[in-house]
Amino acid sequence: MSENRNEQISQLIPIGKNEDVEFSSEEADAEDLEALQRANAADSRQERQGS
Repeated sequence: MSENRNEQISQLIPIGKNEDVEFSSEEADAEDLEALQRANAADSRQERQGS
């Protein structure tokens, strides 16, 4: 019974599908650069709110 329960639980646990990737400015297109600017602006806003 315990084995069946463990199997059911393991089916419910999400499996990570994201990979840790490094940003490459050489391979970045215009959308990547725009996203980077938005992310930096969001980081700046968060830092100002935290102070």
